[in-house]
Amino acid sequence: MGEMMKNLHGVLVDSTVISSAAAMVTAFPCPAGSFAVFPGFCDVHVHFREPGFSYKETMATGSRAAARGGYTAVCTMPNLNPVPDSVPHLEEQLRLAKNGCIAIYPYGSITVGQQGEALADLAGMAPLAIAFSDDGRGVQSESLMRQAMLEAKRLGKMIVAHCEDNSLLHGGYIHAGDYAAAHGHRGICSESEWGPIARDIKLAKETGCAYHVCHISCKESVELIRKAKAEGVDITCETAPHYLTMDDSYLQEDGRFKMNPPLRSAADREALVEGLLDGTVDMIATDHAPHSAEEKARGLEKSAFGVVGLETAFPVLYTHLIRPGILPLEKAIHALAVAPRERFGIPMGDSYTVWELDTPYTVDPEAFASMGRATPFAGDTLFGRCVLTVCGGKLVYNDCV
Repeated sequence: MGEMMKNLHGVLVDSTVISSAAAMVTAFPCPAGSFAVFPGFCDVHVHFREPGFSYKETMATGSRAAARGGYTAVCTMPNLNPVPDSVPHLEEQLRLAKNGCIAIYPYGSITVGQQGEALADLAGMAPLAIAFSDDGRGVQSESLMRQAMLEAKRLGKMIVAHCEDNSLLHGGYIHAGDYAAAHGHRGICSESEWGPIARDIKLAKETGCAYHVCHISCKESVELIRKAKAEGVDITCETAPHYLTMDDSYLQEDGRFKMNPPLRSAADREALVEGLLDGTVDMIATDHAPHSAEEKARGLEKSAFGVVGLETAFPVLYTHLIRPGILPLEKAIHALAVAPRERFGIPMGDSYTVWELDTPYTVDPEAFASMGRATPFAGDTLFGRCVLTVCGGKLVYNDCV
């Protein structure tokens, strides 16, 4: 590695990355503007839908979307068919991952078929899986989660939890807040998220398991995790750009605003930003979750949960938090590129991304590399356009014209 230095925007990058990026920009001349070189981003929470749901996304299209968003490594969630709950099933996903243009690290599931009834083959999958998760479903049984944590601890692997108490959902599909009350929608209470987090913190203390919380969305979750960290629990967490920049006042009667967990209140959004600033929230992940156009065209009540996010993540953060001076750029890059790799043991290698920051543009989902089009940011004016992404020394995205 070369000497660490700061690029023109003050973000620490390796000097060899700067020189490599300079050579690449010279080889592929880009328009005039203010450019920044960042380490390749790493998203520990994406859904690339293969095997089983390739009509929504594939490893090839998902990885191209990631590269277009400046990402050079992602971790793919296990709500697939077949579920990666055994070595053969996980190997099938790994074979498909070879079709990607960036580094792809699959999760193994915590339970067989993600049914929450029996542990999957954690020991067999441990050498192949980045960690274990049942994302898309919360593990409802405390005793089964304890078993999973004990086994993960023995194997030196992490439990990555989608925290959701099914008994508190009551058919809800957006936040149980002002918008739901005003428009007659069934709401999802915040306790359905923070309750399982409280349970799992207790189990992580008991077992010593490394524990990571997916897509936190409410202020109570931030406070529980802050307290657990102060007590020495081996815990990290993530949130997503939409939770940091939107709340339920942004909702429209459109499936592109429906995700799980939902957009919550302004107070929740503010607590998440505060948590990111003080280090309680370790990293930013997109929960990139593409669906077909038909699955997202059924309104808030009946559309599938999930939005796409890889191609808008940094621009959204840059426009709404970094440019206004709310979030320091260096802290944002740490949360996007450094902290995920440190926690999950993912190498950086010769990977970086180059961005033009001065020219505003309108988000057009039809231009996405992803097969998914549902984004709450459609039509928004953003700053920050990725012009080059290099993964492992290989050019994987080039928008220089």
